[in-house]
Amino acid sequence: MAPTLSKPTLPVFRDRTVKGIITQLTSMYLDNRTRISRAVYITLLVALVNRVRHAIAEQKAASARDAAKRAERRGTTASASDDATAGKKKKVELNREFFRSLLRLLKIVVPGWRSKETRLLISHSFFLVLRTLISLKVAAMDGAIVKALVKGNGREFITRIVYWMLIAVPATFTNSMLSYHQAELSLKYRTRLTQYIHDKYLSQLTFYGISALDDRIKNPDQLIAVDVAKFSNSLAELYSNLAKPILDMTIYTFSLSKSVGGEGVVFMSLLVQLSANVMRALTPPFGKYVAEEARLEGEFRFQHSRLIDHSEEVALYAGHEAEKDTLDKGYFTLIKHVNYILRRRFYHSFMEDFVIKYFWGALGLMLCSVPVFVKLPGQLKMNMGDRTETFVTNRRMLLSASDAFGRIMFSYREIMELAGYTSRVSSLLEVMDDIQNGHFEKKLVSSSGTEDNEAVLKGRGKVVESRDIEFIDVPIISPNGDVLVKALSFKLRAGDHLLVVGPNGCGKSSLFRILGGLWPVYGGTVHKPPFTDIFYIPQRPYLSRGSLRQQIIYPDGLRTMRAKGVTDADLLAILKVLNLEHLLELYPEGWDAEAEWRDVLSGGLQQRVAMARLFYHKPRYAILDECTSSVTLDTEKIMYDNAKALGITLMTVSHRRSLWKYHTHILQFDGQGKYVFTKLDAERRLELEDEKEDLDVLLRQVPELERRIAELTAE
Repeated sequence: MAPTLSKPTLPVFRDRTVKGIITQLTSMYLDNRTRISRAVYITLLVALVNRVRHAIAEQKAASARDAAKRAERRGTTASASDDATAGKKKKVELNREFFRSLLRLLKIVVPGWRSKETRLLISHSFFLVLRTLISLKVAAMDGAIVKALVKGNGREFITRIVYWMLIAVPATFTNSMLSYHQAELSLKYRTRLTQYIHDKYLSQLTFYGISALDDRIKNPDQLIAVDVAKFSNSLAELYSNLAKPILDMTIYTFSLSKSVGGEGVVFMSLLVQLSANVMRALTPPFGKYVAEEARLEGEFRFQHSRLIDHSEEVALYAGHEAEKDTLDKGYFTLIKHVNYILRRRFYHSFMEDFVIKYFWGALGLMLCSVPVFVKLPGQLKMNMGDRTETFVTNRRMLLSASDAFGRIMFSYREIMELAGYTSRVSSLLEVMDDIQNGHFEKKLVSSSGTEDNEAVLKGRGKVVESRDIEFIDVPIISPNGDVLVKALSFKLRAGDHLLVVGPNGCGKSSLFRILGGLWPVYGGTVHKPPFTDIFYIPQRPYLSRGSLRQQIIYPDGLRTMRAKGVTDADLLAILKVLNLEHLLELYPEGWDAEAEWRDVLSGGLQQRVAMARLFYHKPRYAILDECTSSVTLDTEKIMYDNAKALGITLMTVSHRRSLWKYHTHILQFDGQGKYVFTKLDAERRLELEDEKEDLDVLLRQVPELERRIAELTAE
């Protein structure tokens, strides 16, 4: 006879009232509690493993996409066609790009296990754990105090209060140490990151490339001075605001599970997780908002800085109304965005407060009531005082756990704000890396169309260090992408003084920027001396902050000057050559006098100080860009004669005919893409120029003579 299979039997409810059904279900649950717990824990473990597997798959897919993007980027160049991509704002979100950027910044601010920052983090973590353990002890003491109140035991109540006050000492000390560690970490992070950025920003002329050759970073001063500080503060706060709640949740949940059962905690956690997912889906992209706010703040600040830098020109043009409109527009754009953020935060805070404080609070009260209404296996019989103590203790731990989870939920917004600051700071680092690797992205507005120049802009030439200067088929490119000269070739040896002339926008400044190493070489070969052998003096020289001595020896410092064997007496001799010795008599401090030299000295004095700087450094080559436009002819003669006597080869950009006699060669651009390089016979050229001017005068008189002849003929 074949065996019969037993069918699963459904529970039979003898008492079909609601109360009876609940009682019987509770009894069945308690009888099978061990099996249910195992099933719940196994299900959670399987879900966790599955989630990790999906996360790994997503990371691999993201890595593949990033690799494809990098490969595509290496095949592109910074031309006008790239600007649609380069001009797009980076989307701020919690993705692999954010974690990659954050990891890079973390390696900068925490350079190693033996660093001060690591020791601070370990100490901070110790106090975080200590604070949680103290909170557990305080929760148990609260329950004991209420129990003593319910029992009416005054002596026990006073004893518990004394213990409670004693534990307040380490509790308050721990809170103070947490605040101190957070502030100290923020300061350490900012110091590390600022030093790292300064090292990159002020090396390989990166600061010049960001402002002149690349337009992805509009306001590096805002990023370095403000956003780095905000990132450091946000990172330090996030560790405290995230690590402590996670630790609290873990410890409090474990303690609660021993009191009310692990299944109840798991069930409540599932409901909380469900509501948290709904809240996260409804949370606005605060990281994107913060990044946009920082960008608008930087632009508003830049507009004010620009007005200060060009205040004289604006005043002469009476452009204050136009500048006011620009500033007002920038400010109201910023305020409009800030108000939008405030409105979004209002609705989001309303939703968060309701769910976290009230919905989760109701779930917590139901969980705390389990030991009161349900007799769990192994639970001893409790009187009123014991039940009160258990409820108060569980309630305190639940409130702490709920508060911790709420802080984790609130920290999502803080993480998004950190993502915004991370995006801006990492974008600065990426742009500096690109510039140091010779990759530039700039919006080009070429008069002839960038498509025609694309092949030239893609190319890169060679730079060879040598004693002489030689250009071999080097294209001269304007800042907006125009090819001014397709292939420039000339050679200068030491002692060949060069005069460069031509109309505005013909390539004179571009030529000297290539010589100075400021601009890339787009083709051909450039032979030039090292950077230290070429000195540049512009029409309006740069005067640094510092003493009078520093104006002469810039960029050297006092220690470098002493190492070169130069004394203050040597500097005074240089000043006497240029009739500047009276500057020492104007200030009692002498060489150590400090002032805002740009405002104190006139244009002519500034140009003479710049020439004194040239005489101090005595380079092999000097680029003089209209550097004598504000001095007399006698002073100009002293400048050039003394420079040549020091063995300095001069390369001058000027339209003053008085300078021709100091040069042996001339490079003349016609503004149409052609040039002439030849030896310069100053006397012969002056005679030809005089003859040309006389002929021009005669030609201008021809129409008047023709009119007079016509009048005489008519009479």
